[in-house]
This record gives sequence, structure tokens and C-alpha cells, in this order.
Amino acid sequence: MFWNDDDNADRIRVPDDIVDLLFGIDCKCIPVDHAYLLADALRQALPWIAEEPGVAVHSVHVAGSQNGWERPEHGPDSYLAVSRRTKLTLRVPRHRVAEVLRDLPGTRLHLGGEALVVRAGKTKPLSTETTLFSRYVALDLAEGADDDEGVFLETAARALAEIDVRVRKAVCGRTNRLATPEGPITTRSLMLAGLTPDESIRLQQRGIGRHPLLGCGIFIPHKGVDSVKPSQG
Repeated sequence: MFWNDDDNADRIRVPDDIVDLLFGIDCKCIPVDHAYLLADALRQALPWIAEEPGVAVHSVHVAGSQNGWERPEHGPDSYLAVSRRTKLTLRVPRHRVAEVLRDLPGTRLHLGGEALVVRAGKTKPLSTETTLFSRYVALDLAEGADDDEGVFLETAARALAEIDVRVRKAVCGRTNRLATPEGPITTRSLMLAGLTPDESIRLQQRGIGRHPLLGCGIFIPHKGVDSVKPSQG
């Protein structure tokens, strides 16, 4: 864990070089570990995304445990019930926005034994929030260091420095392994706080690490970090 208080009140205009596209979906349930299945289905629907810089696919997120319902463990054999409010979100460069909004609605994506039908989409700009969170970050770690929190944070800090993002507050979470035909991909969640708005936008535009089509290295706004403090003693 890194933690270095340094308040910053910068305010900047949000550029539209890269934006999020949010689509309604019709789908009853989806595997908890659906990253590869979703990426593969989208590559079939939009073949160009495999080679297009700046494209990333958010994992389809369903709210955590609540009202007596317990979120299943991460894995391809566990399923999430999908509500009408659940969205499919793609992060795309500006010059592809019109094309995706035109071509993706109506597409039926096959995710294993489940089907997801894409409905109309809309554009959402990136955020200037200075606390960001990524559910899955896949970094090139030293052999045998997949579960070493210190190594992960050090490697993340170097990746962030390459895009001129300074680490002030960083907390990594649990390890998840995403299933793929080539074997599992080890990831960790990562929260960053104390960013400047400029750093926040740049990080959302660029991401860090590998496998953006599998939902890795994609940062989204997160609130409530003030309640998360380094452990004492």
C-alpha cells in the first residue's frame, strides 16, 4: 500500500478523444468470469477492435451481495443474474463512436451457453474524479510473484510513471484469475486516490497493463476512499 497525502484542486475540461459507450442489454444471466467470452463475441461482431488502439471492454458488472443474495465466487461456472439496468460498456476512440453506435445494437452475443442481445447505446464522457478503480489489472510480474502485493504495487507504479501518473495513494485488492483458452490470466484490483484531474483523464484514456479487451487495466470513478486508510501497526 502507498499513501501520501497531497491535496489537488485542479479543474480541467474533459476531452472527448476517448469516451465510454453504454448499451442496454437483454440477458438473463452471465458467467461471473465472462471476460474472454465477451471479448471473443465482440471481436466477431466488430472485427476491427482487436487491432484498434484505445479500445477496451468493461466487464459486465452486477451489484455485490445484498438483500440476502450472495455474489457467487469468481469463475466461469458461476453465474450472475443480470438486471434491466445492467449495461454493456465499451471504451472507444472518438473516430469509432458513430460506427459502434450504428453497428452493435441488435447484435446477439453468445457467451458460452448464454445469449446477450445488445440494445441502443449512448455516449458517456470520461470523468474528472480523482479517485479511480480498476477491478482487474494484469501486469507483467516476475516469475512466482503473482500473489505478492508489494511486487504488484511496485510494478503498477512503474507502469503509471510511464504515462506521467504519480502514485500518491494506492490500494490493491484480491487476486482474480480470468479464464482463457491459453490458460488463466492473473489480475488484481487497484484503487488510486489523490490523482489530479489531468492524471485521472489520462489514466482512463490509456489504462495500464495488458488485455484491455478482457476488461483489464480499465479505470472508472470510485468514491469513498477517505474511509480506506493504511493499517496501523
